[in-house]
Amino acid sequence: MEQYDIIIIGAGPGGLTAGIYAGRQGTKNLIIDRDLAGGIGREVPEMENYPGFESISGLELIEKMKGQAIKNCDLHEMEEVVEIVQNDEDYRFTVTTNKDQYQSKTIILATGSSHRQLNAKGEEEFKGKGVSYCATCDGFFFAGRDIIMVGGGNSALQEALYLKNLGANVTLVHRRDEFRAQKHLQNLIKDAGINTILNATVEEIKGEMLVESVILKDTKTGELNEVPTNGVFISVGYIPHTELAIKLGVNLDESGHIIIDKDQKTNIDYVYAIGDVCVGLKQWVVACGEGAVAATSAFQDLKEN
Repeated sequence: MEQYDIIIIGAGPGGLTAGIYAGRQGTKNLIIDRDLAGGIGREVPEMENYPGFESISGLELIEKMKGQAIKNCDLHEMEEVVEIVQNDEDYRFTVTTNKDQYQSKTIILATGSSHRQLNAKGEEEFKGKGVSYCATCDGFFFAGRDIIMVGGGNSALQEALYLKNLGANVTLVHRRDEFRAQKHLQNLIKDAGINTILNATVEEIKGEMLVESVILKDTKTGELNEVPTNGVFISVGYIPHTELAIKLGVNLDESGHIIIDKDQKTNIDYVYAIGDVCVGLKQWVVACGEGAVAATSAFQDLKEN
């Protein structure tokens, strides 16, 4: 089995940053991701709040980070970790994937999250037939067409703007009476003339072969209203990927996120966690900072023991 000082599970912004910092500290490191590096970060159409770039897409920034990371550590994409077992040896963990086995002295969990679903009637039926969770992936097909964008956070508003710029006729639907997104994004939504429907939830997605309409429910009155649309884009939060953490005995909070201290340490010795899988602010720049902290913490623990 190949042996490493640090194995990082997940190649999102935090995982790639951890790999960069770990490699520069002189340790032998591996990043493993079940998908392509970047995860859902590849879907971000445009960021204007990442330091150093006035505007950059998630895909472009990930490719820059990936190029830097592979100069400092090994990177295995399209390889899924299925089990992590603790050992009573110097190499404390055995990591089993769908392709191989590895041993490591420390583990950094950067397993990220996936899109949360609405669980509305018809949502599953019309996936890929008008229902989408990725504006960057599917927005091109909806130029000149009517779209319902569901959500009220930063991601939802960013994607609504992106779809508008592609030429789609966007209506933004949010279940509360105000958006949670940054004020700057809310102002851009107004300036772009994007229609908004507040205090409404999507109860049903309807159509024959493709999406044709949605049933909206007024959260105050309970009134139902059918709205014609060609597509439904959904951005209502994320579900943390904690399956491996749970099997290791890592503590989670009430929302299902990994609990970490200021050094990104979990309750399990030599196991650290970073990014969207953790308690904290879900921002790209935060994940990168956590990656740097976790790699440094792991290095210090290795040096002391």
